[in-house]
Amino acid sequence: MGAEHAGTTSRTASEEEKEGPGGPTETTDVVVVGAGPTGLMLAGELRLGGARVAVVEQLPAPTGQSRGLGFTARAMEVFDQRGLLAGFGPGLETSPQGHFGGVLFDYSVLRDGHFGARGIPQSQTESVLEEWARALGADIRRGWQLTGLTDTGDGVEIVADTPTGVRRLRGSHLVGCDGGGSAVRTAAGFDFPGTPARRTMYLADVAGCSLRPRFLGERLPAGMVMAAPLGEGVDRIIVCPDGVPADDSSRLTDFAEVADAWQRITGEDISGGSALWVSTFTDATRQTSRYRRGRVLLAGDAAHIHLPAGGQGLSTGVQDAVNLGWKLAATVQGWAPPGLLDSYHDERHPAGARLLMNTRAQGMLYLGGEEADPMRALFGELIEHDDVKRHLAGVVSGLDVRYDVGEGSHPLLGRRLPPRPLRTAAGPTRTTELLHPGQGVLLDLRDDETLRAEASGWKDRVVTVTATVTDDAADEALAGAGALLVRPDGYIVWTAADDAGPRSALHRWFGAPTAGTTHHDEYEEKP
Repeated sequence: MGAEHAGTTSRTASEEEKEGPGGPTETTDVVVVGAGPTGLMLAGELRLGGARVAVVEQLPAPTGQSRGLGFTARAMEVFDQRGLLAGFGPGLETSPQGHFGGVLFDYSVLRDGHFGARGIPQSQTESVLEEWARALGADIRRGWQLTGLTDTGDGVEIVADTPTGVRRLRGSHLVGCDGGGSAVRTAAGFDFPGTPARRTMYLADVAGCSLRPRFLGERLPAGMVMAAPLGEGVDRIIVCPDGVPADDSSRLTDFAEVADAWQRITGEDISGGSALWVSTFTDATRQTSRYRRGRVLLAGDAAHIHLPAGGQGLSTGVQDAVNLGWKLAATVQGWAPPGLLDSYHDERHPAGARLLMNTRAQGMLYLGGEEADPMRALFGELIEHDDVKRHLAGVVSGLDVRYDVGEGSHPLLGRRLPPRPLRTAAGPTRTTELLHPGQGVLLDLRDDETLRAEASGWKDRVVTVTATVTDDAADEALAGAGALLVRPDGYIVWTAADDAGPRSALHRWFGAPTAGTTHHDEYEEKP
């Protein structure tokens, strides 16, 4: 839906006559600031929803740096929902073995659980997302440095320094996806409360050091280190020295500083190696109290920062984007029901708060000194219990997210549609394939013509699919639901197992029905 609309910006005749300090003002539906994974995912989601989008990024080109290495189980499902996994190449590997604060356990104790796709450099994730967003018509502009932002009440206008001079760009809404030091967050007046940084740490990819792997980290008297081979003689290292006061996490550093910290902790000299890139980070934990101020919204690290424990940052940002994208596109397109856009904050702020809670807890396990030894010992005992494993696996993987979507008692209500095989009249498919177009789905598992007719008024926003679960025993909850209404982000907002029909949920999440519609669509396998 909406992919037929041009994704480029434009200028109206009246706007061309307005020559401000930045020259003529171009217009689009949504301006996204930041072309990292969150911003690129959001751009694709907006295009699927029919909204024009311009992404402005201060860097002139992608860095090519590995940065985040992989994504969680839920982020992997999100990519699968949009048909993006093939872009990561054959043999995408997941690991059932994961950890919490360095304590190893098996995530497969949770249904669909694993520690995520490992060894995928962030540069590859960004490349896959950018190719997808551009193919959908997203307008991505690099070398644009934001210098001004104004929420006019009926739109948002930015001023930016660009390779061709000062430029002005206006949209009905703006989303800051520009990282922990977000210029959008500051310019738009968002708060950012939380816990200040207490220590500075280092992250680097180094070559020629032949390091002993320390996958879960090694705690030593002077600090903690981690090391993992990336292949071709390159190791990812994380260095967390004790006693180094907090510093600006965005400051520049060099390999000599990293090598010195490594030697102080381990006694090993790695100064003869070389670094592909180095960075510093801190244990600061902050979250804005509101994800929306007027027509400006925040997503990803612009909304929340935390210790990078468990590789959750990129994945949470992607989930922010998928939750927001269809809601903002619906608002731009004019069919959003009341409160839909505000539900982005209502749903994702608690998810962000849980992210901060679990990364702080992991930081205590990882970085605490001798005073934390009793806590580590107790945690080691607790994690032997399967219920504890399931809980922690759900928290870190993102599979435990449950939104408040209204009345109902079915165990899947408010949770994600699990990835399961289905059979339709057109042949076999999977639940994730149904979500590729980015529309809502009414999944009819009992071949109910009355139900399908009831949903026909929303056929431009919700596709009806009649199917059976291939193996009922494989998912009793799904098979027993009878029918489910699924939002474009993959979360279930109604099931036939509850007494009421779907009309209330359709109105709440998909607005008013289209006048004069009396027929329905069946799922058809596209050639």
